[in-house]
Amino acid sequence: MIQIISALILPAMLVLLFTRVTYNHFVGLALTVALIAASVYKGYTDSWHLIIIDAFSLTFGLWLSQRLFRKSEKSA
Repeated sequence: MIQIISALILPAMLVLLFTRVTYNHFVGLALTVALIAASVYKGYTDSWHLIIIDAFSLTFGLWLSQRLFRKSEKSA
């Protein structure tokens, strides 16, 4: 159960964090995908449904980071 909750929340938060640090949506997404790929390679993610949930969370995190980045550009 904790793996599913983590798969829903953590990738989106990582995309947001890396986007804020690098100032680029796609670099943040690429870094997060690299971390998830490394965890799959090491065997920490062991089922397809967790990988699908990670992908959904990555998509949501990318959408949210683009939305927040556009808001910050408009206010500046």
